[in-house]
Amino acid sequence: MVDHSFADLSLASLYDSLNPWGPGDDFYLELVRSAGSVLDVGCGTGRLLRQARAEGHRGRLMGLDPAAAMLVQARRAEPRVEWVLGDLRSRRWRAEFDLVVMTGHAFQVLLTDEELRVCLGAVRDALAPGGRFVFETRNPAARPWERWTPDRVHEVTDEHGAAVRVWHEVQDGPVGDRVTFTETFQGEGWDRPRVSTATLRFLDAGAVSRFLAEAGLTVDEQYGDWGRGPLTPAGPEIVTVARRA
Repeated sequence: MVDHSFADLSLASLYDSLNPWGPGDDFYLELVRSAGSVLDVGCGTGRLLRQARAEGHRGRLMGLDPAAAMLVQARRAEPRVEWVLGDLRSRRWRAEFDLVVMTGHAFQVLLTDEELRVCLGAVRDALAPGGRFVFETRNPAARPWERWTPDRVHEVTDEHGAAVRVWHEVQDGPVGDRVTFTETFQGEGWDRPRVSTATLRFLDAGAVSRFLAEAGLTVDEQYGDWGRGPLTPAGPEIVTVARRA
C-alpha cells in the first residue's frame, strides 16, 4: 500500500527530515550489519540500507517500496543497492534472505487479515532457513493516536530552504483495531495545504504472534522499546523478532 503522503516527489524529499535517525534505526542497523542478505519491505527513502552500504556492508541489500517517489530519493542517494518498485506480491520469493525487516511501522498499513496472511506468507518464502523477520508496531495499549492532534506541529525545511509545517488529526477511531487520521502539509508559498488520509491497524502482541504462527514463523523475542525492554502496557512499541519455523 502506497503512503499517499509520500507518493509526491516534493513530499517524499521531506521524509528523512520529518523522521530523523533515532534508536529504532540503530536497532535495525545492528541487525543488518550481521546479516549477509537483507530485504527491507517498505523501505521508503532507503535510509537503513543506504547507511549499511556506506559502512561497508558487502552482501545483498534489497529495498522494496510501492511509492516511486520514495525510491527516487533512495536511488539518488545510493545506487549500490537493489531498489525495487512494488510490494511483496510483486515477485516469487525463493528463500533468498537472511533477514527481512519492516521498519517505520509499515506493518500497520496491512489492514485486513487477508493482507496480513499474504504478506507474512511472502516473508516466510523470502527467508532462508533460519532467517529472521524483524518489525515493529505501535502498542495499542499505549493509545498513541491520542497524541495525534493539530496542536503538535512539526516544522522542517524543504530542498529550497522554505519552511513546511506538518500535523496529524484523528478522524475516526479507534474502530475495532483501526484508526483513521489525516496528515496535513503546509508550505511557505503554497497555494493550499496538501492533505492525505490514512488508516493504520493496531494489533496487540498476542494477535501479532498468532498471525506469525499461522504463516509458519516463530516468535523468538518481543520487546516494548528499542532498548530491548519488556512489553508493558505503557511501552510505545511491540518490536518482534521472528524466525522461519
